[in-house]
Amino acid sequence: MSGRALRRWLLTLAAFFAVYFALRTSRAAMNALWYGAICPAEQWLGRLCGRLTLSVGEVLILTAVFCAILWLANVPRRIIAARGRHWGMALRLTLTALCAVLTVYAGFCLLWGVGYNTDGFREKSGLTTAPVTADQLVQVTAYFADQLALSAGEVPRDGDGVCRLDYRQLLTGSESSLDVLTEEFPFLDAKTGRAKAFGCSRALSALRFTGFYFPFTGEANVNTDSPSAFLPATVCHEMAHQRGITAEEECNFIGILAAIRSDCAAYRYSGWLTGFGYLFNALYSADREAWQTIRDALPDTVVADLRADNAYWSQFRGTVSQLSDKVYDGFLKSNGDTDGSKSYGVVTDLLVAYFG
Repeated sequence: MSGRALRRWLLTLAAFFAVYFALRTSRAAMNALWYGAICPAEQWLGRLCGRLTLSVGEVLILTAVFCAILWLANVPRRIIAARGRHWGMALRLTLTALCAVLTVYAGFCLLWGVGYNTDGFREKSGLTTAPVTADQLVQVTAYFADQLALSAGEVPRDGDGVCRLDYRQLLTGSESSLDVLTEEFPFLDAKTGRAKAFGCSRALSALRFTGFYFPFTGEANVNTDSPSAFLPATVCHEMAHQRGITAEEECNFIGILAAIRSDCAAYRYSGWLTGFGYLFNALYSADREAWQTIRDALPDTVVADLRADNAYWSQFRGTVSQLSDKVYDGFLKSNGDTDGSKSYGVVTDLLVAYFG
């Protein structure tokens, strides 16, 4: 691309961002754009990509990374080869890289950032949260612990008593995993593609991701390397993104609720286990004695799954995971989520409001 074309494209991108950041303060405009055009288009794209077993999004990501590495490796040669025009070539290559990055970011803003400025699950469902008392937290945590104990024996386990699920079976038919909620929450009704196993799941774990939604292909991708006991709830979480919900804390709640209402025992156990994790961690700070009482009553099977989960994620604690957390926190805040990654605590409030 010539220098003149690069400058024109930069001006086009500047105009796009000016309009985007101006319009995102208008809830009506964002709602019309998101629910009237972007969501239906992404769901159609998700159904199209859903015909393939592999993640189209992963192929695009890996291809982009590979091309970027080749391009960067070729930069010194191009600058050296530009005799007498070293600085001009360096500037042109810098503009090219800037245009590429800003173009991807513009696409992301349009296909995903818009959704952060629309009416979300709480506005549409009418489910409101309020300050949670210690007594309420104890009551709902105990309820989840009881249901968790009842469902723990319904899932397959290995010789160490740890839940082991076949992700291929879990992903089959996952496109309908949220249908159990559409009668109560009609706005979640949509036709989408199924969740996809991310081939480089180990890399996701290093970034402390259990899954992600890729708006450029409308695909829900899940980490199949992490403990499988939590996978079904993660599937439901990512499917909530496919149905137009952007806020992480709301998708966590929807994922838990959809999983525990499933006809599949593995999904139900995963939903109770995931919800219990949020409540149990909050209870530890609110009432240590009640926390210990519930902890002592947990069956060994549940304890085995919680320990396996802690052991798995502990191996990824380090600089990379900390940087990933900070970047993701900044991403959430840049899209209007003022709580950043702390917003995950809202899941506890939603669970108490719904089940309390």
